[in-house]
Amino acid sequence: MRFCWTKSGEKAGLSGLFATEYFPTGKNMEGIVMTKRVVFIVCLLSLVIASVYGAAAAPSAFKKAQADIIGKMGEIPKPSRAYRIGALEITLANPFWVTMKDGYVAAAKDFGFKVDVLAAPSESDTAGQLNFLETMVDKKYDALCVSPITPFNLIPGVEKATRKNVPVICVGTWLDEEAAKEAGAKVEALYSSDFEGQGYLGAKYIVDQLKKVGGGKVAIIEGLPGASQGEARKAGALKAFKESSAIKVVSTQPGNWDRNTALNITTNLIQAHPDLKGIFCANDTMALAAVEALKAVGKKAQVIVVGVDYIPEANASMKAKELDASVAQSPYLFGYVGAVAALKSLENSPLPKGISIPIALVSQSNLDQYNDWK
Repeated sequence: MRFCWTKSGEKAGLSGLFATEYFPTGKNMEGIVMTKRVVFIVCLLSLVIASVYGAAAAPSAFKKAQADIIGKMGEIPKPSRAYRIGALEITLANPFWVTMKDGYVAAAKDFGFKVDVLAAPSESDTAGQLNFLETMVDKKYDALCVSPITPFNLIPGVEKATRKNVPVICVGTWLDEEAAKEAGAKVEALYSSDFEGQGYLGAKYIVDQLKKVGGGKVAIIEGLPGASQGEARKAGALKAFKESSAIKVVSTQPGNWDRNTALNITTNLIQAHPDLKGIFCANDTMALAAVEALKAVGKKAQVIVVGVDYIPEANASMKAKELDASVAQSPYLFGYVGAVAALKSLENSPLPKGISIPIALVSQSNLDQYNDWK
């Protein structure tokens, strides 16, 4: 502990630094002690402020998004009986849809109902997904949440649910409105995200990075042809690329959401265009395959690769300084909101419209802000 001296020659402890009677008489010494006293007080106040604000740290980007979305859903009623809700996703072979399942399960636990989550074997198995839905209708679930592979493949199943008065919520992807209406397939609500905005955001990142080197050639690896989210992401990416005269799109090919297909496309792309500078992929599975293909030929440092979904593997790849960026959406909130909407529908509670699951560009430079995103 530091001490200062009183006029009587006695030592004063910590309290002496705050007591006005403990000033030395010498002018020079008075300035020194006064300076030390001010520094001490400033340091002490800084510690107090830090402890107060540290205890009330600002919520993360995900926590803010979660609170905002749940708030927009309005009052969530308590189930009036034991409901069984069925959720049909695209495939559980992709981590994105596994996290969406977690959202469904969490909402069911939070609000007191049962949920079963099923999915097609692959992201292109349109017939298999329809078979699952028709079986779920036969199992007499109280409500259904569906994420169609294409805008058309689940219309017969939704029509069957409509005939049996089972409410259907579309989550993420949607049915073609005109075709569904013609078939008599009714959807209570759609909760989705700005898929075109995702494509634009990801491609714009590539454009902004390439501006630093004068632009260059880029390519797009699409999703499954006809899939609503894939088509929208491609449109958004093309829009961003075409806004820059320094960018030349040399290829846009369907990767079908498949890792091996995307790997082969990238291998062929870099052979045909050895000066390629950027690749936008419509999901992270394909983006990670593109990274793998580029690493195999020693070209990753040359090519910026951006994906969509921000799956855990994408996070790990960015931490390893490989994948450049990913456009995050929240599969967890997709599932959570879908399940809540199904409950509200069953309880005749108004379903809010215009809700969009938030998106964000996550890159190697801001990765630490999105560690808890899901």
